[in-house]
Amino acid sequence: MNKCTERVFNGLVKENPTFVLMLGMCPTLAVTTSAINGVGMGLSTTVVLVLSNMLIAMLRKIIPDSVRVPAFIVVVASFVTIVQFLLEGFVPSLYDALGIYIPLIVVNCIILGRAESYASKNPVLPSIFDGIGMGLGFTVGLAAIGVVREIIGSGKAFGFQLIPLADSATGKAGYVPVTIFILAPGAFLVLAGLTALQNKIKRNAAKKGRKEVEAATCGEGCASCTNGACGGKVFPAGNEKE
Repeated sequence: MNKCTERVFNGLVKENPTFVLMLGMCPTLAVTTSAINGVGMGLSTTVVLVLSNMLIAMLRKIIPDSVRVPAFIVVVASFVTIVQFLLEGFVPSLYDALGIYIPLIVVNCIILGRAESYASKNPVLPSIFDGIGMGLGFTVGLAAIGVVREIIGSGKAFGFQLIPLADSATGKAGYVPVTIFILAPGAFLVLAGLTALQNKIKRNAAKKGRKEVEAATCGEGCASCTNGACGGKVFPAGNEKE
């Protein structure tokens, strides 16, 4: 795995900003009432991440340490303003839905964190892929939360009605939405559930990896080894050495 691919995998899985690092919780909990809003916020953040990482990596040897953080904020704010104008001009419905959370991307700790910890210390190309990985990881996290909340809370996903709803007026049987999931408490419930699920999957994968390693060796410890299958030196009984 080359460095660029490793940065993308890192952002998507190993250090997913939503489910692992728990960064950017304000927009995560606020805008994920629908999957479309989650994807829109995630992609907007990804664009800002990639562009700001690229520019900061290019200027990393020019920006003085004494004004490093203010310089990063100016760079990020410039790209956020561009993204905000583009959304307002070309996707007004999404712009209205995201509202104040678009300009708040400026102080998103994911962007400032990657600028400080990675882009300011690494070349341009790896920094771009670091931004792509972290941005896509953030997008996947928001989309997953949005999909779960939207399906349980309204029976929809990306605006399409997936589950027929019950109609009390006509007596038609169907799904009764759990509206709490499209309210503020639902965001916490879904985030906790998805985080627990990914922790469970990672723990099972780690256990499986350990079992495979043990199966490849004797698994009994060096003190009881008699066949030297692991390649270590075997001592006769009674002459064991550490």
